Amino acid sequence: MAQSQEKMLNGQPSLRLLFSALLLVMLLSALDQTIVSTALPTIVGELGGLDKLSWVVTAYILASTIAVPLYGKFGDLFGRKVVLQTAIVLFLLGSVLCGLAQNMTQLVLMRALQGLGGGGLLVVSMAAIADVVPPADRGRYQGLFGGVFGLATVLGPLMGGVIVQHASWRWIFYINLPLGLLALVIIGAVFSASGKRTRHQIDYLGAFYLSLTLLCIILFTSQGGTVLAWSDPQLWCLLAFSLVGVAGFIYEERMASEPIIPLMLFRDRSFLLCSLIGFVIGMALFGSVTFLPLYLQVVKDATPTEAGLQLLPLMGGLLFTSALSGRIISRTGRYRFFPIGGTLLAFCGMALLTTITTTSPTWHLYLFTCLLGFGLGMVMQVLVLAVQNSVSQGLIGVATSGVTLFRSVGGSIGVALFGAVFTHVLQSNLLRLLPEGTMLPRELNPVAVHHLPDALREDYLQAFGMAIHAAFQMAAGVMVLAFVLSWLLREAPLRASNAPN
Repeated sequence: MAQSQEKMLNGQPSLRLLFSALLLVMLLSALDQTIVSTALPTIVGELGGLDKLSWVVTAYILASTIAVPLYGKFGDLFGRKVVLQTAIVLFLLGSVLCGLAQNMTQLVLMRALQGLGGGGLLVVSMAAIADVVPPADRGRYQGLFGGVFGLATVLGPLMGGVIVQHASWRWIFYINLPLGLLALVIIGAVFSASGKRTRHQIDYLGAFYLSLTLLCIILFTSQGGTVLAWSDPQLWCLLAFSLVGVAGFIYEERMASEPIIPLMLFRDRSFLLCSLIGFVIGMALFGSVTFLPLYLQVVKDATPTEAGLQLLPLMGGLLFTSALSGRIISRTGRYRFFPIGGTLLAFCGMALLTTITTTSPTWHLYLFTCLLGFGLGMVMQVLVLAVQNSVSQGLIGVATSGVTLFRSVGGSIGVALFGAVFTHVLQSNLLRLLPEGTMLPRELNPVAVHHLPDALREDYLQAFGMAIHAAFQMAAGVMVLAFVLSWLLREAPLRASNAPN
């Protein structure tokens, strides 16, 4: 493997080609978490099944989150190349079947299949770079991965809106096929796999407990306060099952000969801190960014496509600092400053967003979201780099997947938690502001808001603004925790080779 790494590094065109393919598969995976959102009304209009609407998004996120740690371990056991190729094939198969779905049940099931492949694209592509690039040179590559992930978060709803407006919604899935096949061919040609083959014992019981835990946690956070009331016993049964899963997983990982996530990783200071910071960043990013398009559509009367375009400053700021921080780290070998400075900038961006009102000019939003993007771009992939630098070569896959897993779970919890706060503040303020006995339309979408009588619309927008402020205030508070945790990170010299440590 060392000879193939040296050959890859000396042959820069091959490395660039492989890196381009890895960026592409990661972009495809991250895009499919959000690209469907703007197409959902059109999909329901054709297929029906309004009651299964949220599951079109949830099924993908759920399956990909559960798959992340499994792919990380399988990559360490069987080699990154074959595992990545398997994930791409699964993702493309799911994409084609999603495009061919004839009813909502089929679409939800095929989205889950697509997510099983998508989780592998996300984590194995990041871990694969660690196979061919030593930590000292890895910063500029990992920085671009962070930029692509952030790009997909913002670009997904925009692309979905454009495709639905100018073509069939099925092309949201079909477009993955030529891009994925191109990446599959390039990876097969230029990614040198190790010739070593070893017999392995798969920790099936650990995988079961982990899947049970993640399934119940994500269902609890995604359905609480929306599908199920917080007082519903079914909801708390889900939480109880997640605790059973955690206990079973810890016990099994202590007994297994080849655990899915070795518990000794949590004794590594860098891994533990980066996982916690990633969890908090995921909460703040997904929990707050979810409300920006809603604000633009309700308050500024933007279409879904326009709302996506108006998030470009966030995307641009994230891309810029993600790439720049990676290059600086590769040149200086120092990375500790970036999580500290990044979480501080992100906090400032979140805090400034709490000052946005219904009458604020749009350029305020552009400026504040750009600052937020600057901060997030300095943090996201530096965490992966720090973890990969601190663990042995044989644990890079599970360590990378662990940090990615915590960020994904944090995002799921953030969306649910901030959504619950937003809904509670909105409803309580509507009760206070609206005249007694006022009846609002059941489906109060952005278009319906703008057709309300003037007095009602003003009261609704005032209540909406207070709810948005509450969500951003919570995100800013959460970001303070990430800032404090980032000070606890220790600077470790970046290794100059991939030799086992």
